[in-house]
Parts: sequence; C-alpha cells; structure tokens
Amino acid sequence: MSVAEFPALLQSFFTDRLLRQRQVSPHTVASYRSTFRLLLRFAGKHLGTQPSRLVIADLDAAFLGRFLDYVENERGCSARTRNTRLAALHTFFRYVALSEPAHALHCQRVLAIPGKCFERGVVEFLADEEVDVLLNMPNSCTWIGRRDRALLLLAVQTGLRVSELTALRWHDVALGRGAHVRCQGKGRKLRCTPLRPDVVKVLRAWLQERPRAPDTPVFPSSRGGRLSHDAVENLVAKHIEAARHRCPTLVGKRVTPHALRHTAAMRLLQSGVDRSVIALWLGHESYETTQIYLHANLALKEEALARTAPSKLAPGRYRPDDALLAFLNDL
Repeated sequence: MSVAEFPALLQSFFTDRLLRQRQVSPHTVASYRSTFRLLLRFAGKHLGTQPSRLVIADLDAAFLGRFLDYVENERGCSARTRNTRLAALHTFFRYVALSEPAHALHCQRVLAIPGKCFERGVVEFLADEEVDVLLNMPNSCTWIGRRDRALLLLAVQTGLRVSELTALRWHDVALGRGAHVRCQGKGRKLRCTPLRPDVVKVLRAWLQERPRAPDTPVFPSSRGGRLSHDAVENLVAKHIEAARHRCPTLVGKRVTPHALRHTAAMRLLQSGVDRSVIALWLGHESYETTQIYLHANLALKEEALARTAPSKLAPGRYRPDDALLAFLNDL
C-alpha cells in the first residue's frame, strides 16, 4: 500500500470528482473541506501521523466513529452537524470504493456507519420588540458598529443565509428604483430579494463608506476581506448578549444567525404571505420546507382555536375521599 495513496485520493476527490465531474457549488466544497480539515487534525492528534502520511487503512470505521463522537461531544456540535460530517465522509469513501476496488470492503464498513436521529426543536425567532432592541445594540459611532447594524438589518428583512450575506458584493446591491439584493443560494439558484425603504437608507449610508469597486464585499472584515461564518456568529452573539440586559424575553433564547432568517420568514407568515411565496423568498427547494414556520407560529394556532366551537362538557367537581378510606390508601 503506497504511503501517498490517501493524500492522492483526497486531492483527486476534490479536484476531479467534486469540481470537474460533479461541478458542485463553492458552498459544498467549503463544507467538505471543513470536514476533512477537522478529520486530519483529529488524526494527527490521536494517531501521531502527519496528514500527508496517512493511509486509507488508518481511517477505519472505528476511528471515524471516534471522530464523529469528538465532533458531537467535545466540539459541542448538534447531531445534525454530526450527520453533515458523516455525509461528507460517505461521499469520499464511495469515491474511494470506485477508484480503488481493493478497498471496497473497507469502504463498505465506513458506509455502514449510520446517521444519528435527532429531535426537531421549535424554530427560534425574534419578536418585533426583540428585533428593535437588537438593532440598537451596535455602536453607530464606530465603523464596525455601522457595519454590524447594516448586516443585522439586512439579515432580518431579507432572510439571507450567512453564506449569502458574506458573499454579497457591491454589484449585488441595487438601491435605486426597485431596490433589491442579488445572491446565489443552495443549488446555485440565483434570486433577487426586494428591500424596504428603511433598509435602503441604511445600506446607502453604509455603502458610501465602502470603495466602489464591483467586487468589494458589502460586509468586510476589519482587514477588508470577506467575513467568515464564525465572525458573523460572533457578532450576532455579542449583540444578543448586550440586548439581553434590555430585553428580558431574550434571556434563555438561543439566537444564531440562522434565527434571523427564521425571523424574516415568521414576519412574512404573520403578515399573511402565502407559503409558496415565502419559499421563493428564502430560496427553499420546496415550499413544504416552510411547514416548520406554521408549527412555530402560535398566533396562527390561537386563531384556529378561536374558530372552534367550545365543548359543552360540564367541569367535574373534586370530592375528597372519606377520612377512613384516605387513611387506608396512605398505608
């Protein structure tokens, strides 16, 4: 077995299988890359082997199971994230089984690792009062504060994913008549999302501070490059923590950047927008995906309850047991 076998297979998996044959999106490449970077660091720590000297036999089902446990338990990731990492590993080992049939049995054992079931919790979203408090947290006297406020406002109004927000360039934003932002979402679907006048006003003021080159990021880092996913998570967490001191309803509520996307969807739903339109707005593959917002919208359920006829069943009356029977029951 060649020492360079695994590195060569991994490189050809990305360059030949993913990029040339399947032509997957940059988001897919980034997700798979993140999985294997974590795996190689984990292997270096627990096997004492440099990534370039790993062989396929090192990555057996037992070792990959320990890696997935590390992702979930030590890194604090959810079962859904664990399944995402596992899906990337499955895709790679299916490629290995086709490219190197001698490893077919080894790959079959890896492919037999099952995904983990998980409970689907209630969708977290912000009420209007909570949104107002959050948007007032960034310090508008600083450059970073003005950037954060514009980003949060755009996220709440448009429901863009984090990857879509960070990928926005100057030429993706149109602030004239019919103001909108253009983005490429999952499945390489291009969509335009209209902007409210208040959002246009904030974005126009913010973009005046940015260079007017077409490829300039709308929301850059302090170094001028594209914001990372972690940076967006950190800025949301920072402003949510500050907002909790002014808005008690935020205490105990888990607010992530994706919760801002849910907030935009819930606002549309509560305004009476049809689910199919919300699916188009958010870039969902199917309008059935928006079903989760129906389950989370308590106001809609209360309206449905108000339309039902009350039962005519008379309430019962509690009668305590006889003292002697109560004594015997307590023995």
